[in-house]
Amino acid sequence: MTGVCRAAAPGHGRPAPHGAGLSHAAAAPAARGKETPVSSVSPVTLFSQLPLDPALVAALEAHGVTEPFPIQAATLPDSLAGRDVLGRGRTGSGKTLAFGLPLLTRTKAAGRRAEARRPLALVLVPTRELAGQVTEALDPYAKVLGLRITAVVGGASINRQTAALKAGAEVLVATPGRLADLIDRRACALDRVAVTVLDEADQMADMGFLPQVTRLLEQVRPDGQRMLFSATLDRNVDKLVKRFLDKPVTHSVDPSAATVTTMEHHVLHVDESTKRAVTAEIAARKGGVIMFVGTKRGADRLTKHLLGQGVRAVALHGGKSQPQRNRALDQFRTGSADALVATNVAARGIHIDGLDLVVNVDPPTEAKDYLHRGGRTARAGESGTVVTLVLPEQRRENARLMAQAGIRPATA
Repeated sequence: MTGVCRAAAPGHGRPAPHGAGLSHAAAAPAARGKETPVSSVSPVTLFSQLPLDPALVAALEAHGVTEPFPIQAATLPDSLAGRDVLGRGRTGSGKTLAFGLPLLTRTKAAGRRAEARRPLALVLVPTRELAGQVTEALDPYAKVLGLRITAVVGGASINRQTAALKAGAEVLVATPGRLADLIDRRACALDRVAVTVLDEADQMADMGFLPQVTRLLEQVRPDGQRMLFSATLDRNVDKLVKRFLDKPVTHSVDPSAATVTTMEHHVLHVDESTKRAVTAEIAARKGGVIMFVGTKRGADRLTKHLLGQGVRAVALHGGKSQPQRNRALDQFRTGSADALVATNVAARGIHIDGLDLVVNVDPPTEAKDYLHRGGRTARAGESGTVVTLVLPEQRRENARLMAQAGIRPATA
């Protein structure tokens, strides 16, 4: 658990006193409008400067989270005050606690318990893995505040999820498709949701979820607080912002610059006859590596090849069941597998402590996909290496992609 929380907000600091600021944190959001102001609130340098419950700060400290990361320091004063927030930053920059702390604080301050099937706060995420990460990261802090948190995702038992909602949960973490199914079954209603978060909104757009997300946002309380976190504002994410966020305060942590400065980037020119051997040689190194390929079939084939070469490898892609995906991640996290072969389904929402190498066995087709894949390493300011294997016919396109991403890789 500690590792997950550190990924969300590493640092050091001291417990904070509980003061009158909490009532301010529970205040109503700013008046509705379409302006996008820049915050006039100065970023904080210590959690002790924020109106957080002492039990919450003590729990943060117990998990080694004591000093806010830049995205947290910038957004928390505004989000705790109930303002709508638009946060732009790469995966691993600390977004989970940037939205999680105000969501938990304001839900607790409202002084209500969730009725059956009616959560009070909602976090929408694009993938099952990210839902698990967010739930795991926030659960210890929800517990100290007496809040119940549950996740609803595809690929898992809908009957169990229905039962959890019926028992009551103040905080719901959900993927759009499964949540829509539960609402259609009358197993969940969003009319009591006062704090809503969209995490990795650009990936939700890439995966075709925006129509579902729009319908879900139409069902939460119209006077509630909304926070949207995204690496980019393309693919109609900006339309969500304009429609559902009211006078959002914008905070940015440049995803490209932050990623480039903490990573080493290498391009290896290979041909079809040597690519598999080079891949196996890299996978056999000491330490874990995530290897990205373009297709589910390609992931399974490479995994089988690596196993045949004596490399402990597991595959992770959308064709696997949720238990299979969880098992693969657990094996990789615990070191019983050394290579995780993945499609882009794992390019976000997966955090592995200490991972220092990502290999693009198949180069991505877009610059932002390169950055998302690379974001599995060099998280939270740590260093890491990204290696891309490039066939002769891929050289021109890969050079264009690197230039677009602002990267000048070492080439061999």
